[in-house]
Amino acid sequence: MLEVNAVSKQFGTKQVLDRFDFTVNAGEVVAVTGENGCGKSTLLKLCSGLISPDSGSVTRRGVLGYCPQDPGLLPRLTIDEHLAVFGVGMGLPPRKALIKGRGILRSLGIPDAENTRIGALSGGTRQKVNLALALLNDPELLLLDEPYQGFDHGTYVDFWDLVDDWRDEGKAVVIITHLLTETKRADRLEIMRRVGGPVSLFDDESENDFLVATGDDW
Repeated sequence: MLEVNAVSKQFGTKQVLDRFDFTVNAGEVVAVTGENGCGKSTLLKLCSGLISPDSGSVTRRGVLGYCPQDPGLLPRLTIDEHLAVFGVGMGLPPRKALIKGRGILRSLGIPDAENTRIGALSGGTRQKVNLALALLNDPELLLLDEPYQGFDHGTYVDFWDLVDDWRDEGKAVVIITHLLTETKRADRLEIMRRVGGPVSLFDDESENDFLVATGDDW
């Protein structure tokens, strides 16, 4: 579903990614972590097509859903207005977008708030709307950049239950996270380093331990 081949990206004099390789298959959940500035958000922007690599290639298959770290929401618009506007941008009729979006929001714990303006919502609720917009077009490839910022504990647990559902549906899911509490529910944990390939950690349930491979080995 997603294949990143020898991708490099530089901003000014700062090399963020250098010949980076990354692959995610259908029905696979990959958690990505690493220190600040190692290129996690840059990787997702490259994978989503928002920015282009300086070299290398990114290949995507299927419908894409992208949840950025900073919600691109308009404070004067209501939740329903966001669903309708984003839905039209995805080719969905407004009514279908509203029905679909309201269902997603209910699963995230936001019932009956369709006419509330974004500016009146808490940070955690805005993030739920941000995530719902990424799910609106029933994506097959999900790129999520710290999607649960501001979630309470219950919603955080519910989020990982949704991740299990997405895997069962055959979706490919990439989640950038600084929280390692639930990453054993991912199929693979990638620890990114500053400039260079990742260190890959594969959860071996039979050993209940992690096997470690260097970037070159991976």
